[in-house]
Amino acid sequence: MLDDISSNITDRSARGIATAIGRMVSAGDLDVGTRLPTVRQLSRRLGVSPTTVGEAWRTLADVGAIETLGRNGTFVRQPTGPGGPRRYRRIAADGDHRGHFSLDLSTGTPDSSLLPDLSAALAHVSNRTLTSSYLDQPVLPELEEALRERWPFAPDQITVVDGAMDALDRITQVVVRLGDRVVVEHPTFPPLLDLLEQIGVEVIGVPLDDEGIDIEGLRLALEQVPSALFLQPRAQNPTGVNMSARRATDVAATIAASSVATTLTIIEDDHAGDIASGELHSIGAHLPDRTVHIRSYSKSHGPDLRLAAVGGSGDVISRAANRRLLGPGWSSRILQAVLLELLDDGGTLVALARSREEYATRRRTVVEVLKRHDVHTTGTDGINLWVRVANERSALMALAAQGIGAAPGEPFLVLDHPDSLRVTVGLLGPNSDIVGVAEAIASAAVSSGEARRGQR
Repeated sequence: MLDDISSNITDRSARGIATAIGRMVSAGDLDVGTRLPTVRQLSRRLGVSPTTVGEAWRTLADVGAIETLGRNGTFVRQPTGPGGPRRYRRIAADGDHRGHFSLDLSTGTPDSSLLPDLSAALAHVSNRTLTSSYLDQPVLPELEEALRERWPFAPDQITVVDGAMDALDRITQVVVRLGDRVVVEHPTFPPLLDLLEQIGVEVIGVPLDDEGIDIEGLRLALEQVPSALFLQPRAQNPTGVNMSARRATDVAATIAASSVATTLTIIEDDHAGDIASGELHSIGAHLPDRTVHIRSYSKSHGPDLRLAAVGGSGDVISRAANRRLLGPGWSSRILQAVLLELLDDGGTLVALARSREEYATRRRTVVEVLKRHDVHTTGTDGINLWVRVANERSALMALAAQGIGAAPGEPFLVLDHPDSLRVTVGLLGPNSDIVGVAEAIASAAVSSGEARRGQR
């Protein structure tokens, strides 16, 4: 066994050891109950320190892949995943300070005053009986028809779940296994990284530019044979980048030319949905059989709807939907009926158009102020702004001193990156001094560099 394990480990870092053993567990090469070599045995065979192997063992134990029983040895067990969204807890005003700010721009949530009025839709569906049996279809037929008309490509199947994160969780659980490699944008949404960490996969980050994920970085990442690629095609959180039509075409061509063309699952998270001002360019328009597209309605139509549609590759969608039958079964058909009412409601369409324009104006106003102070930002879309700062912690403290909360950049990162903050500028409503807040952000971004120099 020592020979088998060591021959599968090419990266002798703690992470490399953990992911290699994780892949062996997922592939069935190491059965549940198998006793593993000791830390010292494996460290001697690999020529690394016992500390390195010990760290790999702790990583595997955190995802429930192995169990250490003291002197009795260490054994392979059924993976269960660790508890706690470590990164997610940090993005809301750096965790401990949430709710302590007069202006909290850390949350990534929409402005409630810009959400459509749900009262008429709720009243219209309140007297309808929408569920007659637990065996009813999980999606209202009328809603599925409306969603198909709006989908960026012809999906094999469509289902509805409880929001974008629920969709990411359910799709990831059926396409990714312990020890797999997956590709994500860098930077990206912290809860996704928490989810992938719980499953116990190796995350490969690929940087973004103004048109989307970097093609050369993607090509190199695909050479590592990942099982999934996670993308946000517009209003990317946190950067606000929209993927261009040209980049979507290039991404699809790069995947099609790779060794994983027939095995990779592309998972698109269109979380901003109808409040994004940019045009949607889906990889599914090029590779429909490999793509799962998620369209969230929480930010656009209301967080309390907790609905997201998932459509694309029939094999993936059906597996996720069937697995869901063992849990909640379906998302509330009352809420589905409300969403159906809203999709074609004239007043809702006017409200969404107003929201898009207002969010774009708020973002543009802040960017113009920051640009005058030579503060770097990225992207053009969405309610969030990714702001380059000289020192993350100092900038957060400078803003906090003025009663302003922002999200630290570190939880969003996969690779090395200049210090940054995510600021939810979409929350800067008419009662906010938008220019004054932008000036405060610019001052914190620049003065944090002076604080860093003072620490040297």
